[in-house]
Amino acid sequence: MTILIDNKNGEPIYNQIYSQIKNQIISGELKPDEMLPSIRGLAKDLRISFITTKRAYEELEKEGFIYTIPAKGCYVSHQNLELVREEKLKKIEEHLAEIKKLALVCELSKEDLIEMIQFEWEENE
Repeated sequence: MTILIDNKNGEPIYNQIYSQIKNQIISGELKPDEMLPSIRGLAKDLRISFITTKRAYEELEKEGFIYTIPAKGCYVSHQNLELVREEKLKKIEEHLAEIKKLALVCELSKEDLIEMIQFEWEENE
């Protein structure tokens, strides 16, 4: 598991950890029942407070991405396929919003965008 902290982007560190672990779970990089680093161990590796990593793990557990076995550690949960699908749909919507902004700057029509998407779709089949 790789976690990179960016102190310059203004996003809280716990949220950076949360987002990166969540993305690794959704992408399948982290497998169900895979053990995560201990809260203290991850904090030591990242050179941050264990309270920060604890908060990230608590958020992940609250949303069902990980589970904890007392005195054993934290593990990746088996994912609800509907939850994973919703996360991916949300990501697609974010990308589409960005594409729309870029298209407006380039003065592309909706039809031009649809044509580009169709071309890309057919190109990669």
